[in-house]
Amino acid sequence: MQVTQSKTAAETDKSGTLGVHSAEILVVLPALNEAGYIEACVHSLMLSPGWMAGCRVVVADGGSTDGTQEIVQRLNKTYPNLTLINNPQRLQSAGVNNAVASAAQPQHKILVRCDVHATYPRNFVQTLAQEFRRVGAASVVTSMDATGRSGFQRAAAWIVDTPLGSGGSAHRGGTRAQFVDHGHHAAFDLDWFRRIGGYDPTISHNEDAEYDFRLVQAGGKIWLTNKTRISYTMRTSLAGLWWQYWNYGRGRANTLTKHGIVPRLRQVVPVANVWLLAISAALMFVTPLALIWPAIYASALIAVSAIAAASLRSAAGLWAGPALGAMHLGWGLGFMQRILQGTRKGHAPKAQVQNG
Repeated sequence: MQVTQSKTAAETDKSGTLGVHSAEILVVLPALNEAGYIEACVHSLMLSPGWMAGCRVVVADGGSTDGTQEIVQRLNKTYPNLTLINNPQRLQSAGVNNAVASAAQPQHKILVRCDVHATYPRNFVQTLAQEFRRVGAASVVTSMDATGRSGFQRAAAWIVDTPLGSGGSAHRGGTRAQFVDHGHHAAFDLDWFRRIGGYDPTISHNEDAEYDFRLVQAGGKIWLTNKTRISYTMRTSLAGLWWQYWNYGRGRANTLTKHGIVPRLRQVVPVANVWLLAISAALMFVTPLALIWPAIYASALIAVSAIAAASLRSAAGLWAGPALGAMHLGWGLGFMQRILQGTRKGHAPKAQVQNG
């Protein structure tokens, strides 16, 4: 299909660069039991209805049992360009691949991946498309700002966007536009996506960083835009945050061992902390000196809680220390468990993302 482009105000950025026609965009939202988030996410994406109506928006559902599918079907009456497909493998990585394989049409040039736990600013997809065309990168990523409704979520959101919580990742609360090695996934060149085999569909977490590694190795460039950003809702409990970061640590271990990557300092620190705490626990009945590191770490978490409470002007900020501990220990233990267990080898087969 020949896509006709026009120089309307809605499709031209401030520098006068010709924008991307909405018919070229495929938006994918992988989902599994997201009834509490899916509706707000979809509504936020559709905030520029005249332009977004031309995009195809696909929810790849992994077999939700909480009403997520029914909500999407109801939303389809308001947004006819919204469709629901099945994702039998259940994982987000496989869901995106399946959507590309089953829903992408010849006119689709750009894939936009969205997260159901996020809410999006007006014209988000359109802005990404304009940045994509302006920069000419293989991928455009965004910065993300953590948010929360409950007291615990607010405290966790406060700490995760600091260097202590994110390790200084450029896309965590950052404001600078630059080429990066990794960022929060947003827009992909579909040709590049297919060329490197899409996501590894066996990876449940960290599939974005694994994809970015392969993309950079193949010569693709990743642009972190500052033209738009997203808000991400934190987990609602300490246990939920722990398991989230446990899985993040396992996913990172998969990526590092699969490709033989040397871990960065921010990835070594939480693992070293776990080892120090374990050694201290083993020696605590032998010498009181073994308690030095646990005391230092506990004091640091207490200080974080106090600073957060003052910054948020709420006692809810006291949750920041426990949240930071859950992130550090969950990530470190998950990483170590996966390394000790051994990781599978393999690669996303290219057939996973070819048009059928």
